[in-house]
Amino acid sequence: MGYGEVGRPRVPVVELADRRALERWRPAGAEVVDAARRLKERALLELGMTHSAVASWLFSKCHHQVPTTAVDTAAVVASGDGSCLLLYNPEFFVAIGGEGVRFVLFHEARHLVQRHLFADADLRSDPVFTLACEVTINHVAMVRLGAGLPEIGGAPVGISPRGVYASYAEDLREQGAEPLEFERWVETDMSVYRELGRMRNPPGAGQAACIHVLVDALDQETVARVGDDVLRSVLIAARRGDRVARDELLDLLRRTEGASEGVDRIWGDLGAHALRGATSATRRVEWWQRWLVDVLASKLEEGERLVYPKKRGAVLAALGHEPMLARRGPQRVKSLVIALDTSGSMPDGLVEWLGELVGRIDGAEAEWVAFDASVKPFRPGEPLRGGGGTDFDAVRRHAEGRDEPADAVIVVTDGYADPIAPADPGKWIWLITSGGDEWPERRGMACHRVRPG
Repeated sequence: MGYGEVGRPRVPVVELADRRALERWRPAGAEVVDAARRLKERALLELGMTHSAVASWLFSKCHHQVPTTAVDTAAVVASGDGSCLLLYNPEFFVAIGGEGVRFVLFHEARHLVQRHLFADADLRSDPVFTLACEVTINHVAMVRLGAGLPEIGGAPVGISPRGVYASYAEDLREQGAEPLEFERWVETDMSVYRELGRMRNPPGAGQAACIHVLVDALDQETVARVGDDVLRSVLIAARRGDRVARDELLDLLRRTEGASEGVDRIWGDLGAHALRGATSATRRVEWWQRWLVDVLASKLEEGERLVYPKKRGAVLAALGHEPMLARRGPQRVKSLVIALDTSGSMPDGLVEWLGELVGRIDGAEAEWVAFDASVKPFRPGEPLRGGGGTDFDAVRRHAEGRDEPADAVIVVTDGYADPIAPADPGKWIWLITSGGDEWPERRGMACHRVRPG
């Protein structure tokens, strides 16, 4: 079953990662295939130009876009080599026309991103949550694209947000409860999910869903890699002034932020909160600082805390055994390396602010070092004395050669030295001083420019 279909999911008739088998399966006529391809290309261009940077970036990473009647509508699926395929039924695309194709492609792109953000298997297996995602994705598509659901012969194809809301409101009123207004109800993915859960018999996603929701056509590893790559590309575009990218990313952030620790960790790792820059008449907010807090939080690993199990402890005591502690619950293990480049100018107050930040993190241990061509111990409050040329590899060797591996490495520098390739680039955070080179960003590491003064 593909986008927007009703009923039980259809088992794929061929292996969805086998491009040759997909193209050979009952091929549509050449004229239909050509017309569908033109509709797809025009829709992708329109999405990239004016409607959706997320969809544009995602489909640019689907190197193979296969017309096939082996799927009834359209789907993004794993190719088996860590990348994705776009599959689309050419007869379906011709039937729904240009606006419908644009809607379906936006829907599919948004679904993959939400699958990346909401990676929890229990949540994804809940049919009520699946329906909630269908509702919010289609609502956002209608708003951003300024169009209704695709239609075939005058009949809409897909989940109607207003239709699901009407069922929800009627159910709650029959219970004597007051439903939320539509705009509040559809505000976030979790608001729809939570409110549908108030129904006596919450509907599932059997009405309509995408093939990669109903059939396991996307492995989470591929979703995580492609989803993170797409969001990072859109964030870079937003920071460079792309209005479409900025507006879409802020809307996605608003709709998903706070839904779970995993979602917040992804946004923190990306540093997406930096897009919310604002100033007030009395205080300038340094958004690179908020970005660093978000990113640093995402680097700190899940650990465990020691607790005394009362019931089990009482049994052990009665048997004459020594009391013991059990491990339970999340606690962050925090080991940081903070490296300051002595060759560049250091913004006023930066060292003090970093020290206060580390001090506010419960249980954090930070090793401070200064570096030029070599690494030397450093204590906040000491003067930074420059020396020879800058060598980032000296910092890498120091951080990776520690007996206790660091959860995060923060480097404050102007960036002017030979680039490096750390063993685990996901642990590195680069703060680039005024006029510096942001090469770490081009190599996929967290990177942000620091304001002077």
